[in-house]
Amino acid sequence: MSAITSLPQTAGSVEAMKPEKGYISVKDFDFWYGTHQTLFKVNMEMPEKQVTAFIGPSGCGKSTLLRNIKRMNDLVDGQHHQGDITIGNDTIYHPHLEVTSLRKRVGMVFQKSNPFPKSIYENVVYGLRVAGVNDRATLDAACEHALRSSALWEEVKDRLSASALGLSGGQQQRLCIARAIAVKPEVLLMDEPCSALDPIATGKIEELILELKKEFTVVIVTHNMQQAARVSDLTAFFYLGKLIEFDTTLKIFTNPSLKQTEDYITGRFG
Repeated sequence: MSAITSLPQTAGSVEAMKPEKGYISVKDFDFWYGTHQTLFKVNMEMPEKQVTAFIGPSGCGKSTLLRNIKRMNDLVDGQHHQGDITIGNDTIYHPHLEVTSLRKRVGMVFQKSNPFPKSIYENVVYGLRVAGVNDRATLDAACEHALRSSALWEEVKDRLSASALGLSGGQQQRLCIARAIAVKPEVLLMDEPCSALDPIATGKIEELILELKKEFTVVIVTHNMQQAARVSDLTAFFYLGKLIEFDTTLKIFTNPSLKQTEDYITGRFG
């Protein structure tokens, strides 16, 4: 087990506990792309205002589940599911639910930063404008709050009218985080947010994640197990579409219950 215990100190603590009822609940969830089943009977309870990390080899279903929490897979032809996902006490699959209202509650940050070809300011307030907010004072306050929350304000406050495309890669990713949180979602999903960044930019994003959980419920997909150990409170290990083990990050990385989890953590496969 030495290869496990040599990993960095985890964000989880001895006091962290896997909740009986989470803010995001996944219940007996199966998912198919056409005839290909990609998730099998997933059950999870993700706590409010903590960071839950999904780890596992490529193609194991991590990003598929993450995208389902925001119902981003709805546009894929032939997709279908069984089971349920709830946020708070609300099913995200209620037949009368407007998907746009769900997506206001759930922000998303992608693997590759995707700023719009607009000014820094307009990138941040884009979601508010779409929602019909046009009061300048409201937009200004929201922009500053989001940029401060994403640790970008001091770097860009004097050039808010400049193109967002002129920012560095790490700054662009923090801008995308600011854009996601400007509309004040309840949940922030992050799909490999640091995979295209250098170590310094990655460090800033990881510090930011630890701050963001004070205000948001965060779920992150990462291939970097050391990153999961550094930033998450709970970790879920997926393999071939199945949730193999889900527990506090401290337990997953120092004393996993299953040998399959230990083998993945220690690099024996994956």
